[in-house]
Amino acid sequence: MTKASKSSKPRVAFSGYQKFVIAVLAFLQFTVILDFMIISPLGAMMMPALQINPHQFGLAVSAYAFSAGISGFLAAGFADRFDRKRLLLFFYCGFMLGTLFCALSTTYHMLLLARIVTGLFGGVVGSVVMAIATDLFPLEMRGRVMGIISTAFAASQVLGIPAGLFFATHWDWHMAFFAILAVAVPVGVVIALRMKPVADHIALKQERSAFMHLLHTLSEPRYRLAFILTMLLPTGGYMLMPFGTTYLVSNVGLTYDVLPLVYLITGLFAVFIGPLVGKASDSFGKFRVFCFGTAVTLVMVPAWTQLGHVPLAVVIIVNVVLFAGIFSRMIPSQALISAIPEPTKRGAFNAIGASLQQFAGGVSAAVAGLVLTQVPGGPLEHFDWIGYIVMSVALLSVLLMYLVHKQVPEKTAS
Repeated sequence: MTKASKSSKPRVAFSGYQKFVIAVLAFLQFTVILDFMIISPLGAMMMPALQINPHQFGLAVSAYAFSAGISGFLAAGFADRFDRKRLLLFFYCGFMLGTLFCALSTTYHMLLLARIVTGLFGGVVGSVVMAIATDLFPLEMRGRVMGIISTAFAASQVLGIPAGLFFATHWDWHMAFFAILAVAVPVGVVIALRMKPVADHIALKQERSAFMHLLHTLSEPRYRLAFILTMLLPTGGYMLMPFGTTYLVSNVGLTYDVLPLVYLITGLFAVFIGPLVGKASDSFGKFRVFCFGTAVTLVMVPAWTQLGHVPLAVVIIVNVVLFAGIFSRMIPSQALISAIPEPTKRGAFNAIGASLQQFAGGVSAAVAGLVLTQVPGGPLEHFDWIGYIVMSVALLSVLLMYLVHKQVPEKTAS
């Protein structure tokens, strides 16, 4: 017991610069994730303001995902030919421009176009972040790295979503996007001034043709399982989250005033859960933690999608445990999949993976929009059907993750 306890301690501590890089990447992810997540709590306000139905709103969510998927494929061939820092800044600037267009949108079609522009750039940012994290940190440390970076997801709830709802309820939904810009611009400046180039991969042997680089990455047999799994993992988020606020208001009976409290408490717990899951992934095995997260998810998804009129405390507890399950799947899967590509293909691999994920997410959101129906002033119908789909995909992902796990001889502390 003593030996296991000692071996579970991190073998290598982060250097000062490594801590800086992790913090910057996490903060950058916070702004990008918030831009997507803010759509969910604003959905209940945007639909009546723009006079659109759940299907149209689902398309607005999907527009970001589909455009991000296209840009990922277009960028994949060039992703390993440039300094990753410069690539990151280019796409991050484009993301901020798209967010500005969202803030200025006054009609549904303007919003749709703005989401397309935002997705073209924002969808690639995450893949560059993953490539940088993989380049700078060995597999034995990546669970902790992914755990910390994933706190951006939680922070977007703790700070971003309640703040976005505050701006939206006191002014209108446009102000939420202006608030994202107020945070995103300083992050870009810090990256430009203080982050070192990430260009060691350029010195390695590169393919001359960007198209052939893309083609060879796509056709690499070792990558196929990882690509399929990457498409399945975001299904739950894209199906459930865009309609979460509408569901809580229309079906569970919560008011807009208490919604920030739900997101705030859930996010606070997730801020602590993320790093703990990352440490557990490095200590006990990433596949084991993923299986644990899937088991929790399979229990909590039907509980969430069939809540009914319950007290606020019950809603918060169910939400917290559900997100604990989601984090316990997301963090170890990212760390494990990051070990698949070699250095000269990490950029292309992550760009293609992000594209496939966005396409799958776009299809998921669109399908959810088709499955769900709502009469004016009434509840969302068939929300439990979405839960059954998410559970089926989660079970399939365990099998695929096992096959990926067999390809990666990870070192664990236990």
